Amino acid sequence: MEGRFIVLEGSDGSGKSTMADRIGKYFSEKGHHIEFTREPGGTQISEKIRELILDRDNTEMDYRTEALLYAASRAQLISEKIIPWLKEGKVVISERYVYSSLVYQGLGRGLGIDEVKKINDFATAGIKPDLVIFLDVDPEKALKRKLCIDGGDRLENEDITFHKSVYEGYKELSSHFPEIITIDGERTIDEIFEEIKGLLTI
Repeated sequence: MEGRFIVLEGSDGSGKSTMADRIGKYFSEKGHHIEFTREPGGTQISEKIRELILDRDNTEMDYRTEALLYAASRAQLISEKIIPWLKEGKVVISERYVYSSLVYQGLGRGLGIDEVKKINDFATAGIKPDLVIFLDVDPEKALKRKLCIDGGDRLENEDITFHKSVYEGYKELSSHFPEIITIDGERTIDEIFEEIKGLLTI
């Protein structure tokens, strides 16, 4: 039995964790086995890479280094966790995937979508999600919400112009990748999930 791979994308603070939890409960109530993960992270090795990437002291990190570290973390997560979970027929719910790298490093950092896509095609071994949900929230509103919670990590503390370019990048991506479904994330949690629920067939 093949599983199902669902990815949540969006600006920092757009509500990905909240919707991941709702989606997980929905499938769990239907008797499916659920696995949650996040990027960067999700395995012991990937979490160590996450610490390097998001450490606010690492201001000298080269953008290419950043992109390669994200891809390395993703490669480990794919091979160690996601592929086995999907083979076991589980529903895998991930906060972020390749699309984040395409917009954050490809567009936000100016490395180019094609260049970032190449290293991630190698990292992901061709594993593609069944559904990608982009939570569309104004980046200033989303970031303010996130920074109020925990002060933010290295990327979250970038200038607002960076976050605006990332947001515009998501808008651009959705026109090139048909698997990305845009959901208005500036409504109540119940309203947002009600729309998402209509996409959750298995």
